[in-house]
Amino acid sequence: MPINLNATFTQLDNFGHSLKSTCYRIQVAKTEDIHEAFQLAKKLGLTVTARGTGLSYNDASLNGGGITLDMTGMNKILEWDPASGVVRCESGVTLEQLWKRVEPDGWWPPVVSGTMKTTLGGCLAANIHGKNNYRVGPIGEHVLEFTAMLPTGALVTCAPKKNADLFHAMISGLGMLGVFTTVTMKMKHIHSGLISVDAWHVKNLKHQLNSLLEHAPDHDYIVGWLDTTAKGKSLGRGQIHAANNLKEGEDPNAQETMKLSHQHLPDRLFGVMPKKLLHYLMNPFLNNLGVWAINTGKYISALRDHTFRQSHAEYHFLLDYVPDWERSFGRGGLIQYQSFLPKETAEEAWREMLELSHRRGLPSYLGVTKRHRPDKFLLTHAVDGFSLAMDFKVTDKNRARLHALLQEFDRIVLSGGGRFYFAKNSETSAETTRAFLGDEVVAKFKKLKKRCDPNGLLESDLYRRIFK
Repeated sequence: MPINLNATFTQLDNFGHSLKSTCYRIQVAKTEDIHEAFQLAKKLGLTVTARGTGLSYNDASLNGGGITLDMTGMNKILEWDPASGVVRCESGVTLEQLWKRVEPDGWWPPVVSGTMKTTLGGCLAANIHGKNNYRVGPIGEHVLEFTAMLPTGALVTCAPKKNADLFHAMISGLGMLGVFTTVTMKMKHIHSGLISVDAWHVKNLKHQLNSLLEHAPDHDYIVGWLDTTAKGKSLGRGQIHAANNLKEGEDPNAQETMKLSHQHLPDRLFGVMPKKLLHYLMNPFLNNLGVWAINTGKYISALRDHTFRQSHAEYHFLLDYVPDWERSFGRGGLIQYQSFLPKETAEEAWREMLELSHRRGLPSYLGVTKRHRPDKFLLTHAVDGFSLAMDFKVTDKNRARLHALLQEFDRIVLSGGGRFYFAKNSETSAETTRAFLGDEVVAKFKKLKKRCDPNGLLESDLYRRIFK
């Protein structure tokens, strides 16, 4: 078969702009292009990585010196049935495309990330979780079927009971067993374009975790903001946002609120300033003192507990409120460190980590907590407990100290029986990976890897870091 692909030599980076990698980028438009790319890679002795919109905080879609497949061209919604809520899409379809197609018909994606810009292929590769993980699990639990191209040239179809081992390994498998081509999912039925949100403040870390544990069963979604700059008795203070979908009849204007125009995130602040300029104004405040002041002000404003309604897009996609907000962290970018800990050990471990970050002069600038439950996927990050995501600013001066701090964090998390999420942490080592996944899981994944990819064509910077 003749190979007709055009490759562009280019430099790509991660979402936090803290990692960069140079590769041959190939734009994919159809399944056959993926097969041709594998043939080309085998011929030239190169490796291949699939990339959607490149929104991982780490090196999951970077492949230095190899081929990167740009999957955003495979972005067709192939079938949508408003009666059953079942949709079939190409893997380059974004969550934004998906919810805008199904929401006017009274449906919503069952699990979404904090940004609507992620592709379904990327969502499955990372097996994303949302603010409702404790109730509905990760996105993989809502996939009815997917197809994927293997490096061998085989196009496989997987479902929970068809090729079940591949189904549970490719979802969460970082794109290292095959490349997703289509995804069939069941949407969640909604009766309004609005969601009801209860917001209340929490005084400290114990109060934060107890609130997540106690109130999660009564809500469809729950998430916590944690003031990572607070110390002493206020360590871990913050605010909880717990939400419920409106029941049928609770929204008298449901027909109006279900319109896409009602879900629109405004592109101007106070109707005046373009939000795309905000990250320039935020940059001078992204230092230890400025962030302490911002977090303190946010906590004071959160002291007024209240209930309100907002659109689904407003509640779920906080990362899309300010375009390019991550660039406010400056030239070195940011690292997000997310740990998952059992409910029995979370408070002690995170207290130690927060206090250590303060002693080292490297406080996190943002903290987000969620409630989680276990799942059956092979490379799972889930526990019966909580997650804490912390954003750190990277500079030339602090890079080495920050790396050392996060390695200590890994030790604390492992000692508490915790786990890690491969879409976030950028410093996880192969030793740490084996410690939390276990020898049996690593061996099973590598056996599947040998079966699906006997020539080792699928690799990424992330794969080489955690498995080699």
